[in-house]
Amino acid sequence: MSFRDEGEDGREIRKPFLHTGSWYRMGSRQSSMIDKIGSSTQAIRESSVSVLFCVLIVALGPIQFGFTSGYTSPTQSDIVRDLGLSVSQFSLFASLSNVGAMVGAIASGQIAEYIGRKGSLMIASIPNIIGWLAISFAHDYSFLYMGRLLEGFGVGVISYTVPIYIAEIAPPSMRGALGSVNQLSVTIGITIAYLLGLFLQWRVLAVVAILPCTILIPGLFFIPESPRWLAKMGMTEDFEISLQVLRGFETDISAEVNEIKRSVASSSRRTAIRFLDLKQRRYCIPLMVGIGLLALQQAGGVNGILFYSSAIFEAAGLPSSNLVTLILGAVQVVATGISVWLADRAGRRILLIVASVGSTASLVLVAVVFYLKGFISESSHFYSVLSILSVVGLVVFVVAFSLGLGSIPWVVMSEILPVNIKSLAGSIATMANWLAAWVITMTANLLLNWSSGGTFTIYAVINAFTVMFVILWVPETKGRTLEEIQRSFR
Repeated sequence: MSFRDEGEDGREIRKPFLHTGSWYRMGSRQSSMIDKIGSSTQAIRESSVSVLFCVLIVALGPIQFGFTSGYTSPTQSDIVRDLGLSVSQFSLFASLSNVGAMVGAIASGQIAEYIGRKGSLMIASIPNIIGWLAISFAHDYSFLYMGRLLEGFGVGVISYTVPIYIAEIAPPSMRGALGSVNQLSVTIGITIAYLLGLFLQWRVLAVVAILPCTILIPGLFFIPESPRWLAKMGMTEDFEISLQVLRGFETDISAEVNEIKRSVASSSRRTAIRFLDLKQRRYCIPLMVGIGLLALQQAGGVNGILFYSSAIFEAAGLPSSNLVTLILGAVQVVATGISVWLADRAGRRILLIVASVGSTASLVLVAVVFYLKGFISESSHFYSVLSILSVVGLVVFVVAFSLGLGSIPWVVMSEILPVNIKSLAGSIATMANWLAAWVITMTANLLLNWSSGGTFTIYAVINAFTVMFVILWVPETKGRTLEEIQRSFR
């Protein structure tokens, strides 16, 4: 919701329904007061420190996202035993977070448009907290399902808002690395869920899961709102103050201010965007790339592997499956950390190509291993060798996925969508991601029961298609401003 006013130039200005405020507004323009504070404020003068602080706060959202993804793997056997669920009932429970996330994704664009990026994250935190509490007190599948839907809704809003916010506050030279922190935080959340799942009962683990959002809510009051969103809403003074804080109080921001103003003024002269308008080249190509990358990211099977990794390792003949799953999560964190370092050095496109090729090759290896194991006795030495090879293949898959497909699609989506279609197109792309994730999560357990080799063959084919999609359609966005990237599609 919003109300409208007339600016000095007669242009209609939209005021936000909710503006959360920030500490930085107090005297942020009074440089003389800042100088009196002394060396203790030197850190905040540096743009990298200021932006990094903001990213670390909002990264609590993706950690919550990751905890949701990782929760089902260490808890599957206990939940099934305690509540008497069937395989299909537990598969439905695991996949309902994706259903909730699809609803959240549909709403996320409009929520972020009208109440801001920070307000969106506050709203997303509430159903997450309620959902985890519902799971922790569940005595039958109904509370499990309700809680999973609620937390999924929150995750859907978070998955759209955090990459957009980071892209809009980061300087071009740091945008790839900072954007990759989103996926790094997801992997940290997954690994924490795996680790704590070794020691905590599933109800206690659900209570622990509310911590990221309970810290995120107060943390949002200590960071600035997205300057590009403030500019779009006509809040010129707040926009310039926010940008000054993010770039450092001693930095000349006039060139960036003028570029953002030109971009916003250009988009404001256009009429409201409708679905039919998305057929125009300057809209349809970035939308197609965004939808394609985010859908293929999930269609390649990553959620099926992460959600049911313990069951996969058990099928591979490994007795300590939960421990191996934890190692898999730790490897994912390290590999994603490397992608943060590479994103602004190697470039987005080359990382996506390398990641897709590596994912395809590793899944082919795992598929072959499972096919061969069907013809070999479990007591033979070769069977043990094949079990080790299956672990190696899955580790390589996770490393390859984390280097590119895990983080880069979100970075590219947040970079290529024009500001005037970002809410609509971003919601569509995010919904495509969660729809693919729901299909994979819902079917993975059933497919693995049908044929492990066949399941990984299907995932390998989809990853091979991703290689071709990236080569043909995905542009390089490294080192370019958001406005430059979006003008290139016209």
